[in-house]
Amino acid sequence: MRNLNFNHLRYFWAVAHEGSLTRAAARLHLSQSALSVQIQKLEHQVGHALFERVGRKLVLTEAGQIALDYADTVFRMGDELLSTLSERATDRRQVLRVGALTTLSRNFQLEFLRPLVRRSDVELIVRSGNTRDLLAQLESHALDVVLTNSAAPLDARSPLRNHLLDEQPVSLVGRPLERGRRFRFPHDLALEPLLLPSQDSDVRIAFDRLLEAASIRPTVLAEVDDMAMLRLLARESEGITLVPPIVVRDELESGLLMEHHRIPEVTERFYAIVKQRRFPNRLVAELLDKAGA
Repeated sequence: MRNLNFNHLRYFWAVAHEGSLTRAAARLHLSQSALSVQIQKLEHQVGHALFERVGRKLVLTEAGQIALDYADTVFRMGDELLSTLSERATDRRQVLRVGALTTLSRNFQLEFLRPLVRRSDVELIVRSGNTRDLLAQLESHALDVVLTNSAAPLDARSPLRNHLLDEQPVSLVGRPLERGRRFRFPHDLALEPLLLPSQDSDVRIAFDRLLEAASIRPTVLAEVDDMAMLRLLARESEGITLVPPIVVRDELESGLLMEHHRIPEVTERFYAIVKQRRFPNRLVAELLDKAGA
């Protein structure tokens, strides 16, 4: 049985967090060549390259990211051991790094992550950003999965995979109507002010086509690309909001808002995007399985 050299692991850990052989060598009071040799010995022992050079930067490989997860745990627990011996030892926690599109429904994100939220053996790290940045982090193994409302563009050589989690109809919602009054679709869209997703969203593009076919030019109160903000505006405004019902689920259940009309021709799709990996995070597979993706 091979024994891990923890000195080599600590050297790797320092380089990974510094992102630079030069800075790590200075911190450890070693020469760069000596530090490089130690890293090479660790790579030989684990049987995988832990870094790759991109330009002048050292970037973690997939195996390197996994090694860093373990190293973080090892040295964190070592610090805890030294600080106090009275605490009970805990099992190693699994880490799941999730990237979520900034504008994505918070309710949807919670539904997807709910199976892990209360597990004491899991640490969730959720980062928000735009699609390009999140996919770049996924490619570099800094994220395990990306949640978004549009599929990643793929070709035959792409290591990314799109998993369709859900496809939901979009509705027109607003304050409850006066008793006896019914919303007339699409006619009332010419009379009621609207709150809409931004023009670059798939939902908005499909909705605009419906309006054009009906020869309706609406009064637009606001165009919002953030679903959380669209939800807040729907609560405060007297206008009609185009939104997936999951975004305003609580408001619909409480009666603060009502669904005036569901539009089956317009749908919002939710995706989990993953990268094919030699060492996949098992928590991702667990979530995808529970989501039926």
